[in-house]
Amino acid sequence: MPAHNNKARPRRAPQSCRPVSKLLPLLVSGAVLLSACSSAEAPPGQQQPTFFQGLLMKLGLGEAPPPAAPPALPVTVLDMRPQTVPYALEVMAQTEGAKETEVRARVGGILTKQLYQEGQPVKAGQPLFQIDRETYEIAYSEAKARAEQTERERARMEKLLPLQGVSRKEFDDADSANKLAQAALRQAELNLSWSTVTAPVAGISGRADKSVGNLISVGADSLLTAIYQNNPMWVRFSLSESEIAKLPGGKLTPQTVTGVELVLPDGAVYAQKGKLNFLASSIDTVLGTRQLRAEFTNPDNALLPGQFVRARLLAGARQGVYLLPQSAVLQTEQGDLVMTVTPDNTVAPRPVQTGEWLGKDWIILGGLNPGDRVIIDNLMKLRPGAPVAPHAPQAPGAAPGAPADKAEAAPAKQG
Repeated sequence: MPAHNNKARPRRAPQSCRPVSKLLPLLVSGAVLLSACSSAEAPPGQQQPTFFQGLLMKLGLGEAPPPAAPPALPVTVLDMRPQTVPYALEVMAQTEGAKETEVRARVGGILTKQLYQEGQPVKAGQPLFQIDRETYEIAYSEAKARAEQTERERARMEKLLPLQGVSRKEFDDADSANKLAQAALRQAELNLSWSTVTAPVAGISGRADKSVGNLISVGADSLLTAIYQNNPMWVRFSLSESEIAKLPGGKLTPQTVTGVELVLPDGAVYAQKGKLNFLASSIDTVLGTRQLRAEFTNPDNALLPGQFVRARLLAGARQGVYLLPQSAVLQTEQGDLVMTVTPDNTVAPRPVQTGEWLGKDWIILGGLNPGDRVIIDNLMKLRPGAPVAPHAPQAPGAAPGAPADKAEAAPAKQG
């Protein structure tokens, strides 16, 4: 019987029990690849998984980390404080000279000279145009000779009348003929003087409507130019019945209006305040409006006739309202909204009731409370409930995002 070899043969380890050291390099390399893939595929804003989280996720033994919270958006806020503002109603208006005087020819003829510079100030009686004088000089000479003749004839008959050298009828006829001749002379004298067209009033001259060489006719075609008296300046405007209803008491009376301001085309307010000098006593049946006119002093000719401006009618004061920049109010189909900041620094829409504009601001009549913080910028980036980092409006010249006053900056919630 053969002898057995007592040296024991080593047994091979089962497949499932291979040393971990042989699998570790494979696991490490696979995990690196999985981690790289998971990092590349992670959507923006989601927290990136760690090395082992990525490995477990690929093996189906783990879950994705929760999405990261979006960063707080820096916004500028205004703290709401009730204010007292003047009750103002703005409407379109147009300026006109207090006196716009037409300069018309009183005799016809060829226009031979223009004696003034258009657009320059003129004095009352200053010559403006010259119409051909020759025909009027001839007519004046004829009328003067005829008047002198009738005057001599009357004087001769007056001496003969007491001597009964002429009858009473002959003297009366001579006296009447003399009076007619003297009247014709006066008319010829006026026509000659009217051939030089002068300024009836002092003011700013307008554009000449006729050129040298034109034939001037008496009547509808006799307008030559106009003269504007710009100090004071009048401003014409009108109010509809719905606008009048917004005034205190719903009525428009001279006592209701406390003043009138003028907003120029560039948005600036005219330095001089005006007063109402005309208020129509009836409503225009065609337009449904009531006509008004205000008067403003214009010493420097800053206002020109025909300008389109905005008349701001002042009618008392309005208390307990808020002012917001126009850009801070969102106008939607459901109404006007503003974006406010909650105590935990998140966005909350708030419906508001708006009035009219005061300069560049909306007057907020309702929907806000004292201490509310209203966002005035980055409105297109906001979503209800989104976190924000509020700060007060920055001071002029400060860096973007810097608060105007640290004491006024809205405090952030301490975590």
